[in-house]
Amino acid sequence: MDKIARVGVDLAKHVMQIHAVDSADLVIVRKAITRDRFVSWFANLEPCLVAMEACSAAHYWARKLRALGHDVRLSPPQFVAPYRNGGAHVKNDALDAEAICEAASRPSMRFCR
Repeated sequence: MDKIARVGVDLAKHVMQIHAVDSADLVIVRKAITRDRFVSWFANLEPCLVAMEACSAAHYWARKLRALGHDVRLSPPQFVAPYRNGGAHVKNDALDAEAICEAASRPSMRFCR
């Protein structure tokens, strides 16, 4: 398996959607992970950039992932929306995770503190 460089995460109550790419932006992982297995999946991963939309739960998960050595960045949802494939009318968790991952790759992207 190629080394994961960036992961986009769409958070949810029970199942988180993961979209991971390598340094050449080739998709390595595209999957759903339950809340119970979320931290253990990242614990088995070399430290990388993890991007999430800022929300009430994002800061909690960011602290958990930073403790594992990952570089976690939170993006305001309105900055991620333009990167969603399929336009505004097509929205699901997998597309959101992909958009979050794509938005995090942009040098002009602004992140929350």
